[in-house]
Amino acid sequence: MTYENLDAKLINALLGDGRASLRSLAEELDVSVTTVSNHLRDLEDEGVIEGYTPRVNYDALGYDVTAVIQLKVEGSALPEITDRLREQKQMISVYEVTGDYDIIAIGKFTDTDGMNDQIKQLLTDADIRESNTSVVLNAVVENQQFDLDIEE
Repeated sequence: MTYENLDAKLINALLGDGRASLRSLAEELDVSVTTVSNHLRDLEDEGVIEGYTPRVNYDALGYDVTAVIQLKVEGSALPEITDRLREQKQMISVYEVTGDYDIIAIGKFTDTDGMNDQIKQLLTDADIRESNTSVVLNAVVENQQFDLDIEE
């Protein structure tokens, strides 16, 4: 058995079923359980696999308002603002970006009033020079992961 592309195949198998047992992964990949265990541990140690978590449908839990928040901030305040956003539980993504804005944050809210309150609280910060908020009308694809290419 050749182990060429085994790590990519293992990652793809886990993307299909993150709860798969070592035995089922070994059978699917046609390698020993020990080989799967060793490669999986190496991928975790290298930070390629950062953890295992359920995919939560926030809409089904009532968080059906998604907002994309763009912020212009004073340059020296960028780390402080991104830290504050990261600490807000409803912010599911926070990015430092190039372009017209410095930060893009994506949040999930139960209603527009809650979204509005949280954004207004954020905008009390004097280091935020400008903001633009868009409410998502339809999430075409969200939290999508993709299989790795495997060279044959």
